[in-house]
Amino acid sequence: MRIVRFASPQGMSFGVLDGDGQVAQIEGHPFGRISFTGARHAQADIRLLSPILPSKVVCVGKNYAAHIEEMKGLTGDAPTEPLLFLKPSTAVIGPGDAIRIPPGSTNVQHEVELAVVIGARGARNVTPEQATASIFGYTIGNDVTERDMQKSDGQWTRAKGFDSFCPIGPWIETDLGALGLDPADLEVSCAVDGEVRQQGRTSQLIFDVPTLISYISQVMTLLPGDVVLTGTPSGVGPIRPGQRVEATIQGLGTLANSVAAAEGVSTAAGAR
Repeated sequence: MRIVRFASPQGMSFGVLDGDGQVAQIEGHPFGRISFTGARHAQADIRLLSPILPSKVVCVGKNYAAHIEEMKGLTGDAPTEPLLFLKPSTAVIGPGDAIRIPPGSTNVQHEVELAVVIGARGARNVTPEQATASIFGYTIGNDVTERDMQKSDGQWTRAKGFDSFCPIGPWIETDLGALGLDPADLEVSCAVDGEVRQQGRTSQLIFDVPTLISYISQVMTLLPGDVVLTGTPSGVGPIRPGQRVEATIQGLGTLANSVAAAEGVSTAAGAR
């Protein structure tokens, strides 16, 4: 089932997207028993938003060996346990929204990632074997990063925390198995202006999804709707105003975002 969050003339709602491009509106939030309102919308008549507004986005760094190698000069060797950091909820944007380049920045980069959405039961002190029961579904995330700030700051909050630096979408798939797919082995890619830059598979994760959820849950409570970004494959690279970034994961669609200068900053200044 594909869960979307959308804006229509009647306001913001959740819905279920079918294969014909129709969205069946649901009452309230999608966690728990779903009840339909009876309203249906053509996808062309609504605007898809980020499929969830999480209380927090928990990210995992250095979780693909090839990405560790390409970033070794900046971020060092492979970790012996998951490397965690947070993105603020204000960084989250949806499909079609613009990634905004901070004033004066010249090295903002894309990072496509499998995003895990936590379900109604949440997760606290769960084992890897219990972790799957805490998963609501999967979507696509883009861990946008200002690489020069990541290097100069010595920690990653500013580099990864700007407004618009966490595109999520286009929908949450709650049952990849029904599509004949395994979340532990999905194709992951990212293209900029049609040029494929990143390609990998979730089978290449150093720490798999159940391990990550268990590990995070020993540190902090994961609430319904929280998002875990699981790491990015190699091939990250810079983006600039005027470009289009398309992050694609098998079974989860494509998350497309434009790139623009920060609001109030001219494109020329933002592209310096």
